[in-house]
Amino acid sequence: MTDTSSAAPTAASTTSHGHQPRSPWPALWALVIGFFMILVDTTIVSVANPAIKAALDPNTNNLDNVVWVTSAYLLAYAVPLLITGRLGDRFGPKNVYLVGLAIFTLASLGCGLSTTLTTLIAFRAVQGLGAALLTPQTMAVITRTFPPNQRGAAMGLWGATSGVAMLVGPLAGGLLVDGLGWEWIFFINLPVGVVGFVLAMILVPKLPTHPHRFDIVGVFLSAAAMFFIVFGLQEGEKYDWGKIWGPITVWELIAVGVVLLGVFIWQQAKTRSEALVPLGLFRDRNFSVSNLGIAVVGFTVTSMTLPLMFFIQLARGLTPTQSALLMIPMAVLAGALSPFAGRLLDRIDSRLLLVPGVALFAGALFWYAALMNMDTPIWMFLLPSAVMGIGSAGVWGPLATTATRSLEPRQAGAGSGIYNTTRTIGSVLGSAAIAAFMQGRLEANLPGAADQAGGFGGSDQLPAVIAGPFGQAMAQAMLLPAIIMAVGVVVVLFMKDPRATTAAEWQHH
Repeated sequence: MTDTSSAAPTAASTTSHGHQPRSPWPALWALVIGFFMILVDTTIVSVANPAIKAALDPNTNNLDNVVWVTSAYLLAYAVPLLITGRLGDRFGPKNVYLVGLAIFTLASLGCGLSTTLTTLIAFRAVQGLGAALLTPQTMAVITRTFPPNQRGAAMGLWGATSGVAMLVGPLAGGLLVDGLGWEWIFFINLPVGVVGFVLAMILVPKLPTHPHRFDIVGVFLSAAAMFFIVFGLQEGEKYDWGKIWGPITVWELIAVGVVLLGVFIWQQAKTRSEALVPLGLFRDRNFSVSNLGIAVVGFTVTSMTLPLMFFIQLARGLTPTQSALLMIPMAVLAGALSPFAGRLLDRIDSRLLLVPGVALFAGALFWYAALMNMDTPIWMFLLPSAVMGIGSAGVWGPLATTATRSLEPRQAGAGSGIYNTTRTIGSVLGSAAIAAFMQGRLEANLPGAADQAGGFGGSDQLPAVIAGPFGQAMAQAMLLPAIIMAVGVVVVLFMKDPRATTAAEWQHH
């Protein structure tokens, strides 16, 4: 461990030719700005969805259309992540990060200037591509510049960033939507992107690159598989789970996606060139379990926000700002506790944080579902928000640390790319599944709602005769992420104490 502790920071300092600080922390703070902006952007859009629907899709009662503003972003984000992690290894995490940040920032301008829902969805997809280039580089830099026994503290900052973004995103979204209009949730990214770009140019060192060959066939197979699966789930309710084009049905489309996913995994195992997904990484039980765990968390976090925000704003009549204020306990507690959880993680078995963290998160979601009716006092929604914040501190950082603790520097990009891919695949599936589930629950509670004139959206509270059944539908939809997160408790139980494994492996290297 002694050799490793000194070697990792040295890599950062020797490549900076003496002009960068030896400590890896300034570089991490600079990279966190871009990561923070991506997280804020996701939560901002969730709060703004009703306003976007009212402005760009006012004449339908189908919620699937506006959900594509989130799904297009997540789909374009998820598909390239496997290769963008490798791009960081090949061309340097700093260079790839800067390109991704520039694309994301310029696409934000396009989103804000959009005048149709189709245009907005297209620019959101470009944003997703920028985010895909940017995200793996943050984790790769942590893996390559912090020794294993200090990564918990670094990932604690990563987790705290998630918590603060949960607060800033909804609050900024609410204030901007109420005060200036939904367009400004995207325009706000411009100054943040410029500041982040300049700081990364100055503070992030140029790390050594590693030659990689890129598996184009694997990229194509994974992209096609993801598209067919997500499109089928997303649009299933719209086509009544029947025919889409000619004889092609929704279920056939999903089945083709699943088959292609199987072919992709087989191709990765058999390829003679460098695999897009080094399957050998999954021999590490903690890496495998962490990836499954973060997919569950991605699914849950993306899917829980939509029914909650539609309920709070449309059934109960709160403004976007008032809705966001209900998220303050979650964000404050997650942001405050994550650094402590990170430092603690370097000294204890990660399961001691993960099991209660995931359990508290799941419990908060069931509590939300129980409260989502017309009689609950609004202040009571602060209580599950607080429980979720405490749980979050034991989820984000500990999962990322456990996944990356045993990675070699050469595999840092591939490992972080896989981890972020599984997280985003979970988010994509969560977005698609909740859209179908919400629409199904609406049809069950408000029969024929999709065929009525007018639409769900805008800032006005729904009439009482509709608000009750609408709220019941949203409460039922909230049970989906709650159940998935409860499964996550079982998932993290399969981890083993990573500290002994890490020490043995690094002594071996």
